[in-house]
Amino acid sequence: MAKKSNNLAVKKAPMRGVNNKGTVLIIGAGGVGSVTAHKCAMNTKVFTKIHLASRSIEKPNAIKKSIKKRFGVTIQTHVVDADKVKQVVALIKKVKPEVVINVALPYQDLVIMEACLQTKVHYIDTANYEPKDKAHFEYKQQWALDKKFKKAGVMAVLGAGFDPGVSNAYCAYALKKYFDTVRFVDIVDANAGAHEKAFATNFNPEINIREVTQVVRHFEKGKWIETPPIMNAGSVHFSFDYPVAGPKESYLLFHEEMESLAKNLPGLERLRFWMTFGENYLNHLRVMRNIGIDSIKPIDFQGKKIVPMEFLKALLPDPASLATNYSGKTVIGCIVTGIKDGQESTKFIYNICDHAKTFKEVGSQAVSYTAGVPPMVAAMMLMSGKWNGAGVYNVEQLDPEPFLESLSRNGLPYEVIDRQPLPDTV
Repeated sequence: MAKKSNNLAVKKAPMRGVNNKGTVLIIGAGGVGSVTAHKCAMNTKVFTKIHLASRSIEKPNAIKKSIKKRFGVTIQTHVVDADKVKQVVALIKKVKPEVVINVALPYQDLVIMEACLQTKVHYIDTANYEPKDKAHFEYKQQWALDKKFKKAGVMAVLGAGFDPGVSNAYCAYALKKYFDTVRFVDIVDANAGAHEKAFATNFNPEINIREVTQVVRHFEKGKWIETPPIMNAGSVHFSFDYPVAGPKESYLLFHEEMESLAKNLPGLERLRFWMTFGENYLNHLRVMRNIGIDSIKPIDFQGKKIVPMEFLKALLPDPASLATNYSGKTVIGCIVTGIKDGQESTKFIYNICDHAKTFKEVGSQAVSYTAGVPPMVAAMMLMSGKWNGAGVYNVEQLDPEPFLESLSRNGLPYEVIDRQPLPDTV
């Protein structure tokens, strides 16, 4: 990891390699896990042995079959209950990976981190921890493991998906290349695609719906300001003109990378996250909320306890199944306003990803692709030593340049343009 001069809180320590060089263990075989495994198989000079594990063997085996057919690469599949530390430890000891990529559920982050600590293996995830019984996510409990990871001599990289992940790296890149300090950041995320379903979520429905129905927060002048959830009256939204996608209604949303960026970007005055939602999607959310089917509290049903949200998840389309007929593009980026040598300017750093192209390459839609490629590249950074150190890190604390260069080579190129900052109020 390159020494930073932009005041980000970079931590250093030597790393202890105790496992098989080139061996990766991916935990989670949903849409994102499938992309991660396929992309690892496209980089066998780095990932010499690829292991994929999930709660049941069916999904890992289907991914294994696809990878063999597409690339002629054989991966190994396993069953593991990622809610149980002992099972994860046993699997790690069996396959001896150099790094574990966690693309399972965010409820399982702490379990998998503990297993990595016990086995002294590097850890990467794409979403921060949240308890299963409460719709609330934060880094606090993961950050608290920093001293333990330092003592173990291994590295944990948190939130290494796209947003969080690449969005963090875009901010770090802007600070490294263009600014001395950053004043404003607006993260914009558009899925300008169509999947021919009446209603569907682009990743795990349970996690997605919990995320977007929470009270919204944004960071301004050292404080977190709350506004209503996206489907409620009083929600904050405006039409943003996205590259390629054009004008899309974009809603203020609290997103996990905001928590670490507010802590790590020097001089930050305001931080907002915007995501596109159509009126059809919002109406479905309103109905779900009104009838209570989005609840995470157990109810009695025919003599059994069921969680309405889990039942809803079973009814909705599997996000991986959307890929076949998905058209259009995603556009995700960061509008960063900062000061360099006393002069203020604004840069827009963004990626455009095509649903049809990602389906052709790895059999997945672009939302899964944008989330699944970055943890593979993060593993490359760890395994090559371009990111090194012991402890717990967020992506913006690490050198963004080799990460973004490798992302570009692996299907997620970026553009940087000058533009005007977004207004204070929209």
